[in-house]
Amino acid sequence: MSEQSLPPFHLAIPVRDLAEARAFYGELLGCPEGRSSRDWVDFNFFGHQLVCHLQRTSPEVHSQDTSNMVDDHDVPVPHFGAVLQVPVWESLSKKLKNANVKFVVEPYVRFKGQVGEQATMFFLDPSGNAIEFKAFQNIAGQLFKKA
Repeated sequence: MSEQSLPPFHLAIPVRDLAEARAFYGELLGCPEGRSSRDWVDFNFFGHQLVCHLQRTSPEVHSQDTSNMVDDHDVPVPHFGAVLQVPVWESLSKKLKNANVKFVVEPYVRFKGQVGEQATMFFLDPSGNAIEFKAFQNIAGQLFKKA
């Protein structure tokens, strides 16, 4: 299956507050809202289905206690995100900076001059879910290319 024909993924994550999730994913990230109930809400996360499920069991929904060093940065695990076109990534990076989002890994270009060179940034949603957005100059030629 080619990168151009990849089907959208579905991901369900826990959140502590649906109104907070709507503000973050819907308003800040610009993800259109789909179906919802009193316990969950769907978002069109850059062409993929992201479902935020209300988790009532503890005030701290998710903790980042695992990470891996990648290109001298401490990358949170688990994390999810989207691969964007470079101009979209740059615009989102500026929007997040202007909104004073605290980055886990500030926006930068990783693996400069190597196979897999990519722009990347990591941050947490209000419930502590780690998100990465990345961009390649040539997504089709670089996304899965081995060194």
